[in-house]
Amino acid sequence: MDIRKNVWYNVVLLNVERSEKVIVSNVLQYLENSCKSFPDKCAFSDQNGNLTFLQLKQKAIAVGTFIASSGVLPSTPIAVLVGKNTDCLCAMLGCLYAGCFYAPLDSDMPRERLKAILCNLKPSMLLCKDTKELCDDISCSKHSFEQAFDCKINPQLLESRMHNVLDIDPVYVIYTSGSTGTPKGIAVSHRSVVDFTEWLCDTCGFDSSDVMGNQAPFYFDASVKDIFLTLKCGATAHIIPKKLFMLPKLLLDFLNQKQVTSLVWATSAFHLVANSRVLEKEKIPTLKRVVLGGETLLAKQYNIWKKAMPCVQYYNLYGPTEVTVDCTCFKIDREFADSDPIPIGKACKNKQVLLLSENLTPVKQGEIGEICVRGTGVALGYYNDSAKTDAVFIKNPFISAYRDTIYKTGDLGYERPDGNIVYVCRADGQIKHNGYRIELGEIERAVSSMQSIKVCACLFDKAKDKIICCYQGNALSEEINAHIKNIIPKYMFPNKYIRLDSMPFNPNGKTDRKLLAEMYL
Repeated sequence: MDIRKNVWYNVVLLNVERSEKVIVSNVLQYLENSCKSFPDKCAFSDQNGNLTFLQLKQKAIAVGTFIASSGVLPSTPIAVLVGKNTDCLCAMLGCLYAGCFYAPLDSDMPRERLKAILCNLKPSMLLCKDTKELCDDISCSKHSFEQAFDCKINPQLLESRMHNVLDIDPVYVIYTSGSTGTPKGIAVSHRSVVDFTEWLCDTCGFDSSDVMGNQAPFYFDASVKDIFLTLKCGATAHIIPKKLFMLPKLLLDFLNQKQVTSLVWATSAFHLVANSRVLEKEKIPTLKRVVLGGETLLAKQYNIWKKAMPCVQYYNLYGPTEVTVDCTCFKIDREFADSDPIPIGKACKNKQVLLLSENLTPVKQGEIGEICVRGTGVALGYYNDSAKTDAVFIKNPFISAYRDTIYKTGDLGYERPDGNIVYVCRADGQIKHNGYRIELGEIERAVSSMQSIKVCACLFDKAKDKIICCYQGNALSEEINAHIKNIIPKYMFPNKYIRLDSMPFNPNGKTDRKLLAEMYL
């Protein structure tokens, strides 16, 4: 369809100020601005082709009209089954044009998990590529993307609905498994996403010349960076086919073909490419920056990338979904030995990181404490679950005169003399073994620094008081012990090594520790 023949193609539903400093209160203002500045520029591409900013807006407004015309109330959730394609992006943004918010769900997730999430979310509608793929026992109203795209747009209807959307209202609810495996929906507001996007853009220097290589699935919060940086900056994002991460040579060919300048990736994908040894021969000449997060960045794998592409700027970010993707950043500007911990850095703008004891008192510099976060990035809470929300989104113990919320991450860290924070492990990764207090993350870092080890994960068998190290690599247990004896004391040595052909990962690309525990504990 020729969008130039549509009389509404230049309709702007949001009031965009023309002053130098625009106050953004709704993430759709990013799309509106880029659509005015770069209407015919490629915004996103997938295996089926390119989508310009104008086409993206066209489809999103059609989806918004479809939702609003279907009797769905504003400020209610819309479930969107997402894959590695641009259609689901149009659907997600369309939910926002309807004055609603979206919940991106993995289209390939098991049926029982999908039902559990929908039971918690209670969406007004479910949008997906093909309703025939859904089971009959999915009870909510189901519609296909194409059905929504074909809707005749009604700008007046959408404008009336969006008029009452505030920056404190949700953009999305993203579901994570949590340590128990029970899905938890984290609700995040427009203000949180806007503040984070503005900070990330300024800190890392993104602009309209950037070409992104999107790795993170859209049901994973790391994709929030790709989506809204692209919309804000008028950049271009190419959705990398999932299969290419099993074929690193073809992955780099893809990045070079697209002339990618920026990778905003989960750390596990970064490690995977390093471990494949493809960087010994292949490079990405156009690459300017790599922004990482999601898991602990290991120095050995970082050094492989740095050796291959020394002119690239690398950033190590940290943060759970509950603080709007990330809350700290470390611009890597020094050398690290393979066994050194790489800091997670200092707090992002408009966020404060507190290191607290079990009694919620500040720990001294160098002491390990729980990482707690306050600021505009703190999520609205767990959707439809006040008990879990109250357990970790707590009142700031240092402020009594008014309501101030901090989020207890359950992660442990300590502050270095230079003010940078070093991540240690999950709180449940700190164990008591043979009378010693031990962080399993420190053992993992020592083992992973060995050249023949690709990845490892440590478990603690509390009943037998044994540390178990599961690893992927060619080394024998005696060789591993010989390597780590100069890094960690002997009382921290694993009692048992289990060599795996491949390490299990969960859908978010993180080591599946729950599955490992079920298999070996």
